[in-house]
Amino acid sequence: MTKIVNNKQLIACQQCDALYDKPELKQGQRAKCVRCGNVMAERKVNSIERSFHWSLAGTLLLVPAILLPLMGVTLAGQYHHASLLDCVVVLIEREYFMIAMLVFLFAIAVPVVRLAGALYISYSFKFNQLKPSLLHFCRAFHHLDNWAMLNVFMLGIVVSMYKLLDDTQLSVNMGLLAFILWLFSSTMAAAALDQDYIWQKLEDEFVD
Repeated sequence: MTKIVNNKQLIACQQCDALYDKPELKQGQRAKCVRCGNVMAERKVNSIERSFHWSLAGTLLLVPAILLPLMGVTLAGQYHHASLLDCVVVLIEREYFMIAMLVFLFAIAVPVVRLAGALYISYSFKFNQLKPSLLHFCRAFHHLDNWAMLNVFMLGIVVSMYKLLDDTQLSVNMGLLAFILWLFSSTMAAAALDQDYIWQKLEDEFVD
């Protein structure tokens, strides 16, 4: 948290609330609280470049992760497979509308928007396409971290596979590999962004 007191920027430790003058950090440096040792600020190395490449990789994996079959099940001589989108369709067909909506929202819609947001922000900084609207966009993007639940869906897949192993034959398809890589890419794209650098840059550019 950054505060301005008597025209001086102060930074507060989120653990013990100690106040310090906001430090000027170089890439790879961290500012730790003297009282409790908590990391208060950090300049990540090549933040924009790494986020741009991770988000670009996640965008390429988006279609196969959603449309390709995740896994196949062989039961009584019959083979069935399902993709991430098929899961939503089956839930709708069985009239589990609320569950279908939640799966679509948290496993598809929000992760796609979050990945697109990371790509847009990193692209704007990488190619110096900064606009005042980025201030509002970054605020909205920050709140998406609490709504992306690809990891929860992945955990559900692992639990389902464990329970089905005794009664059926399972085969892992390319969709599951694409989904895992998509999950990893989208997580890394958001984690690589240096929030302190982004806000400082936007404030210097557009805030009087």
